[in-house]
Amino acid sequence: MTAANNDLATPGSGRGLLDVYSNRFLLKLLVRKEIKVRYRGSVLGLLWSYVKPLMQFMIYFVALGIFLNLQKAAPNYAIYLFSGIVLINFFTETLGNATRSIVDNRDLIRKIYLPRELFPVSTVWVSAAHFLPQVLILVGACFIVGWAPSLVQLLAVIAAFIVVAILGTGLGLLFGAINVYFRDSENIVDMILMVVTWASPVLYLWTMARDALGPWFVLYQANPMTVAVEIFHWAFWFPTLKADQVGLVELPPGLLSLWLPVSLAVSLAVLFAGQLVFRRLAVHFAQEL
Repeated sequence: MTAANNDLATPGSGRGLLDVYSNRFLLKLLVRKEIKVRYRGSVLGLLWSYVKPLMQFMIYFVALGIFLNLQKAAPNYAIYLFSGIVLINFFTETLGNATRSIVDNRDLIRKIYLPRELFPVSTVWVSAAHFLPQVLILVGACFIVGWAPSLVQLLAVIAAFIVVAILGTGLGLLFGAINVYFRDSENIVDMILMVVTWASPVLYLWTMARDALGPWFVLYQANPMTVAVEIFHWAFWFPTLKADQVGLVELPPGLLSLWLPVSLAVSLAVLFAGQLVFRRLAVHFAQEL
């Protein structure tokens, strides 16, 4: 009896994200469940992960690239645009689904105890499953126009993806926990997701933000999403430019040496804060749900 009692744990008193690693099998099951539930009864299934970004890309390209003639300011604007969209889509899907993850799994949380962090973290993996096919399309398009990246650029892409994943996980834990108590959190997150595309240089050049914001540009540049998008542009779009076009493009100074470490530090701080709030609020999830 004593040994059994020692195995019991009070909800919210676990090891946080470390418990997710210890329960990797449960995480795999949740990821599979999320993918099956999302596309249940769907004709296209996972093909929607291609169709939606493609439609989004076409709308932005026509509106901005053609109507506003941004393709003149940015050679290979289609590559520039899509390399930012795929990363933004990963972040928005992660944050949106993580915010609803606890509430959407209320029936499971009421019945059994398992690390609550599994639910928001599983949404990150589901979003990554949708992200990879989009990246493959992006890589294929880049090769068509002469893509020749360096090893450093490819490693920087991985680093940028990790930064966004950490940021999305931290915010997902934060808003996922708060959403259990205050359902208005979903509306707040929806508003954040509405502006996130414009808060980073996805549709426009970063120099436009620099010229418009002046001294406030430092705060803009400290945004991890801004740094990650700029790295994706540098790794995917920049190597597709011809020799006479490279001189027309200005890259953010200190992108890897300064802003990448800053963005990682900010994302880790958000993850720590999100985990702290989540653990404190998780104690009463079952009662509130």
